Amino acid sequence: MNVLSGQGLIVILVVGLVAGWLAGKIMRGAGFGLIGDIIIGIVGALIGSVLFNYLHIGPIGGFWVNAIITSTIGAVVLLFIVGLVRR
Repeated sequence: MNVLSGQGLIVILVVGLVAGWLAGKIMRGAGFGLIGDIIIGIVGALIGSVLFNYLHIGPIGGFWVNAIITSTIGAVVLLFIVGLVRR
């Protein structure tokens, strides 16, 4: 599947939204709104995939489960770092 096709873009947005919302709930108890959750989730996916590759962690579960877990962990790391920088 081409990532920039219509289906690929929808997958990116859905995974980003879910991961951003979950990371917001974990780190501060609330989400960041629709656009904020998507942005945090997409950046979290990049951070999570780099982190998992660096630590040699393979896929966890099926495609959707792996994508959401990886993105959420990356988003939590992102929010943690942003919280440290803000202080």
